[in-house]
Amino acid sequence: MTVIKSFSVGSGDMFYISHRTDNFTIIDCNLTGDRDDEIIAELKVEARRKSLRRFISTHPDQDHFAGIHKLDDNLPISNFYVVGNDALKGGETEAFKHYCRLRDDPKKAFYLHAGCRRKWMNRGDDDRPGAGLSVLWPDTSNPEFLTALANCEAGLSCNNTSAVVRYALNGGASVLWLGDLETAYMEAIADDIELPKTTVVFAAHHGRKSGKIPDSWLEKLDPQIIIIGEARTRELDYYTGYEKITQNRAGDITMHLERDKVHFYTSNPAFEKPQWDDEMQTKFENYIGSVTVEIEYTL
Repeated sequence: MTVIKSFSVGSGDMFYISHRTDNFTIIDCNLTGDRDDEIIAELKVEARRKSLRRFISTHPDQDHFAGIHKLDDNLPISNFYVVGNDALKGGETEAFKHYCRLRDDPKKAFYLHAGCRRKWMNRGDDDRPGAGLSVLWPDTSNPEFLTALANCEAGLSCNNTSAVVRYALNGGASVLWLGDLETAYMEAIADDIELPKTTVVFAAHHGRKSGKIPDSWLEKLDPQIIIIGEARTRELDYYTGYEKITQNRAGDITMHLERDKVHFYTSNPAFEKPQWDDEMQTKFENYIGSVTVEIEYTL
């Protein structure tokens, strides 16, 4: 059993994966004061049964690493997965300084790139299997990425340095994170990135129109569910024609991945339940329905 949770943390991102192995993964961080104690307490409880923990930073923006120093104080980060960069920020925050210390620590940092391999991330051994994580982007030699990286390091937007990270349960569901990639950039690299069919996709850039996943990607990903983040309503794209959950309304979203099923829960008990399968699940509160994983077959 794998549990994936997307915290409702305002206009930012924070997720965890409690793998069915003894791995625990946190993706991004946006601890801004309102829910810090509650979220950190939950992470500590969920991680305490796991012997291997990692933090994945999709890209160096405040709404994706806010409060990382608080997290590190309470749940020490010894494996920091990050796209290599020398990001420049005006008015450096305590969180950004801490991010840089982790990023530049040769004992803690592991630099992400498309197809990278690492023991227990996606390579098993006699002690434990891999965690089911793969990195689809960046190709660090790609001209579009190099331009995005140069912009980031010049103090401009870092959105397009985001890593594309995928989790796949063997024989079951898959989930994709896109960070804050922007639409024009995704279109520019569409022929350069491998995009396998994926069950659940978190919309890029919190679901904003500026990060709408282009059709050239959606046709390959063929997602069953798209999760739209917490940007302002007028900024969102609602992905007409796709099943989706909007975090503005749902609150925290928890997914329980079990064999060929994904069971969904929300923290908002008033969230309108979609017309999905009703598997009568009770593992968490506010069960809203389940989907059966569609498998891509090749001839």
